[in-house]
This record gives sequence, structure tokens and C-alpha cells, in this order.
Amino acid sequence: MTDWVYAIEGTEAGHFAAMVLALNSALAHAIFGALQKGRCDPWLVRGAIDISYGLMALPIALYLVPWPTPQLWLILVGVFVIHAAYKFCMAMAYSRGAYTVVYPIVRGTAPIVTVLGAGLVFGEYFQPLQWVGTILVSLAIIALAMVNLKGVTLGRDMLKQAIGLAIFTGFLTSLYTVYDAYGIRLAADPFTFLAWFFVVDGLFLFPWIALARWRRMEARPAVGPLLLRGWIGGMLGFVSFGSAMLATRLDKVGEAAVLRETSTVFAAAIGWIFLREAVGPLRAALMAAIALGAVLVEMGG
Repeated sequence: MTDWVYAIEGTEAGHFAAMVLALNSALAHAIFGALQKGRCDPWLVRGAIDISYGLMALPIALYLVPWPTPQLWLILVGVFVIHAAYKFCMAMAYSRGAYTVVYPIVRGTAPIVTVLGAGLVFGEYFQPLQWVGTILVSLAIIALAMVNLKGVTLGRDMLKQAIGLAIFTGFLTSLYTVYDAYGIRLAADPFTFLAWFFVVDGLFLFPWIALARWRRMEARPAVGPLLLRGWIGGMLGFVSFGSAMLATRLDKVGEAAVLRETSTVFAAAIGWIFLREAVGPLRAALMAAIALGAVLVEMGG
């Protein structure tokens, strides 16, 4: 697998593979995000997901990939800090606002900042048509959040806090996207970075926060369903984050980031097809705009 990555880096085949990986990541992330819907405590769900993918990755990290270099260990420390901040802010936003409002604001804020960051760090610059597509994607996603906001009736007193946290979380999403791309490009073997990413990100913080929170609850949720949700989320996390990071190794960071934001389209499609959720003409038009923006980014590259 590593030889395949080496062989297609910087080629047209690498560009196509990165596009497929980014779209695959978007679909997995839509399902991953849906796991955090509903009345489940976001801190508990996050802890269950983290410990699941951390334990899955541990034997791979210990026995199947080369050991990280000292420089890569330092990068992984940064990974831990940035992703911890991201998950704290995301959980706080979900605790204060509706998923259908918080999630699109986070995803809509991220692409433009990520493209700017990739230009500064990697010298990867978008063409004018790609900028049009990126702005269209971001505006359509944020507009989707505003449409969903009209239907929110509970917890409106906390919405300002939720929206502020969601915007800040979007900036953290951009930060970790660029930082992780730097890490996976620095690693001689990309799968060393991926395996240790999941171990470091998964085992050392949120499972313990979730356990402490669960113990303090008067009405504790059943452990079985929570662990099942975590296991499914862990598998999806492998696909979602692993595919996205491989895409940034093979091709431009900004293109992978924008394509990944089609997750909002996949999320709506899943809701419509499997959950019988209403879409309506306005939401359908906004989702078409997101898809069009992604096409423009690919066409302009």
C-alpha cells in the first residue's frame, strides 16, 4: 500500500485517487456526523468513538508500520493539542445548539480558511474558478445552517454561544487539516502517521473525560449501545479521516478540503432516503450549489 502511494504521488493517477478519497471521506463523515445527532451526550459519544479507533489502531501502530522518527513524534504532540481543542469546542457547540445548525456552520467556515492556509504553508494556490467554487460551497453550507436555524425552537437562548463556538471550531478544522497534511507529508511512510494519529488522538484524553462524566450522571446511559455507537464511529473515523489525510498527501490540500465538504450533501441525502426527512426546494437548491461548487474546484485545477 505504501509503494502504491509513492508510485502515484504527483501524477494524474494521484490526483484522481485524491478526488475519490476526498469524496469517500465526505460520505463517511456524513454518517459519522449522524452518529452525534439526537439526544446522546456528545461528550460520551466522542469518548466512545475515540477509544474505539484508538484501540483498533494500536496493534497496527506497534507491529505493522515503521516507528515514528523523533521529528514525527513532535508533530504528533501538536496533533494531540489541536485535535483536543477541536473536539472540546465541537462538543461544547453541540451541547448548546442543534446539530443541524452547528454542523453546517463548522463545515462552511473551514474551506476558505483551509485554502488560504495551504497557500501559506505549501505554496498551493487556487485559480480564480476554484475560488468561485470554494466561496459557493462555503456560502451554500452556511445558508443551509440559516435555513435550519428557522426551525429551531428549543434552546434559542444558547444559540449565540453555539454559533460562536461553531465558527471557532471551523477555524480549528482548517488548522488541523493543514497541520495534519504537513505531518503526513513529512512522514516517510504515510501509514505510520495515520496509525499513530489514531492512537494519540484516540486514547489519551476523551475516553477519560467521557468516563468521568458518565460516573457523575444520575441517569447513566446504557454502556452497550454507547460502545456499539463508538465502534461504528471508530470504523467510520478510520475511513473518513484516513481518506482525507491520504488525499492531502497525494494532491492539493485545498481541493481535498473543499471536496470533503460535500459531506453536507451526503448527510441530507442519507436523511432523505433512509430517515424520510423532508428536504424541500430551498435545501435542494443549496445542496445543488454545494455540488456545483465542488465541480468548479475540480474543473479549475
